[in-house]
Amino acid sequence: MRTIDLSPLYRSFIGSDHLASIIDAAARNEKQNTYPPYNIELLEDDKYRITMAVAGFARENVIIEVVENTLIISGSKEQTPDESRKFLHKGISERNFERKFQLGDNVKVLTADLENGLLHVDLERVVPEAKKPRRIEIGSQVIENK
Repeated sequence: MRTIDLSPLYRSFIGSDHLASIIDAAARNEKQNTYPPYNIELLEDDKYRITMAVAGFARENVIIEVVENTLIISGSKEQTPDESRKFLHKGISERNFERKFQLGDNVKVLTADLENGLLHVDLERVVPEAKKPRRIEIGSQVIENK
């Protein structure tokens, strides 16, 4: 993996340490394994859905947490080998997993649902009123709320 020199950012931008930590977190998350497979959909301008294939996992086996700006989805099952079952081919993996997604600022988890072996997690970017663009009319007086 290539290393990125962020020192020019530190000389030019104030508060770019936040940007560096986001890049650092993305590099760490890149090292995750590929199980379980997932999709990320854009449903509307500010609405997203993560769909994850979790065949063999029940609702009580899956934990969804948000810690700071990281969405963590993990699944665990007791691994008790069933001696009576003999597989000729075992392509459905039921191993424990943990998958992390770095969320953008103001992205909130709305709902989660498990249906037909697919876990759906809906997210939405909620931009606060203070950060939305606003038009200032020429000649108007801006009064700040205190």
